[in-house]
Amino acid sequence: MPSKIETINPYNGNRIKNYQEFTKSKLEACLELSENTFETWKQTDIKERTTLLKTLSKNLLKNKQKFAELMTEEMGKPISQSLAEIEKCSFLVDFYAKNADDFLADELIETDAEESFISFDPLGCILGIMPWNYPFWQVLRFAIPTVTAGNTILLKHASNVTGCALAIQEIFEESGFPKGCFQTLIADHEQIDQLIADSRIKAISLTGSEKAGRHIAETAGKHLKKTVLELGGNNACIVLADADLDAHLDTMVHARMQNTGQSCIAAKRFIVVEDIYGEFLEKFKAKVKKLNIGDPADKNTELSVLAREDLAKTLKKQVDTSIGQGAKVITGNKTDKAYFEPTILTNVKPGMPVFDEETFGPVAAIIKVKTKEDAYKMASHSKFGLGTMVFTQNIEDARKQIIEIADGAFFINELVKSDPRLPFGGTKASGFGRELSKEGIHEFVNRKTVFINL
Repeated sequence: MPSKIETINPYNGNRIKNYQEFTKSKLEACLELSENTFETWKQTDIKERTTLLKTLSKNLLKNKQKFAELMTEEMGKPISQSLAEIEKCSFLVDFYAKNADDFLADELIETDAEESFISFDPLGCILGIMPWNYPFWQVLRFAIPTVTAGNTILLKHASNVTGCALAIQEIFEESGFPKGCFQTLIADHEQIDQLIADSRIKAISLTGSEKAGRHIAETAGKHLKKTVLELGGNNACIVLADADLDAHLDTMVHARMQNTGQSCIAAKRFIVVEDIYGEFLEKFKAKVKKLNIGDPADKNTELSVLAREDLAKTLKKQVDTSIGQGAKVITGNKTDKAYFEPTILTNVKPGMPVFDEETFGPVAAIIKVKTKEDAYKMASHSKFGLGTMVFTQNIEDARKQIIEIADGAFFINELVKSDPRLPFGGTKASGFGRELSKEGIHEFVNRKTVFINL
């Protein structure tokens, strides 16, 4: 008997809606429709696809208030940030509408053939497994390039944002995409494992935890299926002695506290050279204390609750364990159900959960080091490799670290963020593969060598 899924408003605890997980026969029907739709969708002209993208972008903006309110209700994102997420999704769709034709054009290669080139052919039905923290953005940054390349998509979204998942399918269909191009599945983990084993699923994209990534990679590997994994992060924010705090402190606070700290690319470890440490800590604390905390539906709210109560409990355990190992609380560490007070910890060392693990919430771990060299070395002391940011006025010196920091992104005087124009992804335990940009649309295609002689 299929289970029921209940979505809960994390701010007030109210039940939003109940959903029924799909039966085996309903999942089969979705998979069959996806496969059948692919046979016609792959033949459509790229200009037809990009025309549909333009309609989709307009529909996102037309419905942005409704979608933003749904996000805020289901996972507690402050409404101003939910609105910004929908606007960013529209920008993403416009980017591929403008550039997909060039990205997917045959790449001519001069050889001894009369004609030789690389074609970029779609693979088929792609399974996307997506998280709750950016309910629209995470899905669309995978789905838009993938479907534009000629694939069809089955989405398994996080259960607490099931309403968002269904709304995304609806907006695809309302924008004129064929039914079966994009379908949302309401399914459990066992059902998803069975889907991965099905020969009709050609590849899998997962954004989620390291644990989930290892499981999906292992399951897909048994069936020799490609995966793109965007996993956790433990980004370092390096603050060097010459950093312009007055110019960049707001950016540093936002780097940690955006989305109530629930972001894989958030700054989690602040590695500060001792010459500027005292000034940084004082000013950083003052900025954090001024954050407007409250109802996520209020347009003035900057920080609210975590998406679920269990997430607050996990974060509390990480913080309390670190305190037991010697970390000191400068402010925060109070909880109430799904709420976690913005927290600053000092005297943080390797071996503590707040240094070693991904902390998904508004907790800033501050690490004091003696020199610039110590700062870069400490930043690299992590099993994760999503991104690093450094704040300094010596740009040329910072450039030398680009090759030394083995992360997927290196930002100077800016927080690590995703941009449709740039590839996004990590190294080490942060996963592999790239989303967005030209690289993202080429992840789920067959790069076919074509050699023609007359």
